[in-house]
Amino acid sequence: MRFVNRSHAGRQLANLLVHLRTEPAVVLGLPRGGVPVGFEVARELSLPLEVLLVRKLGVPFQPELAMGAIGEGGVRIVDEGRIRRLGIPARQLERVERRERKELVRQADTFRQGRPPVNLDGRTAVIVDDGIATGSTALAACPIARRLGADRIVMAAPVAPREAAAIFEDAADDFVVASTPQRFAAIGFFYDDFGPTPDSEVIDLLERARGWDS
Repeated sequence: MRFVNRSHAGRQLANLLVHLRTEPAVVLGLPRGGVPVGFEVARELSLPLEVLLVRKLGVPFQPELAMGAIGEGGVRIVDEGRIRRLGIPARQLERVERRERKELVRQADTFRQGRPPVNLDGRTAVIVDDGIATGSTALAACPIARRLGADRIVMAAPVAPREAAAIFEDAADDFVVASTPQRFAAIGFFYDDFGPTPDSEVIDLLERARGWDS
């Protein structure tokens, strides 16, 4: 399955999540690319949309490859095996982590504009990204949602490798993916338009969603 863009992917994903329409659920988009996907899911299901802040720790010489992820609330996941295999020194990991923590703070200020993280007490957290490759970023999002009080976690994405479900077996209560291709190279391969999502688009979509949730 191919997607025209993230909005199209979100509508396709929403078709698999209609059973959540009657639950006390919140859609949590992972910035930045997961927000336009999550926006369509939230709109189709008439659910609120919020942002959940997580940052991938990219390998210094191959940034698109994750060696871990960090998130708000002090969540930190590191792929020790990959770091060891690639021979990444501790100082390089620390440098990447410092940079990404600064970006987490910036995104919190930019996207929340002074609002606190969403309270998920007694609710289902539907965590949405635009795709899952290594799973590090999405995996870090699950304990964040738990700390925010979520009773149930649904991890959802338009595309992921077939083995991804096993990664979330303990982290999420449900794993929903629209497409699990036999050959998986990179998330962008399955989109006609996989251009970067600017901050301005994230802010606009969150504001529009708050309008229908008020």
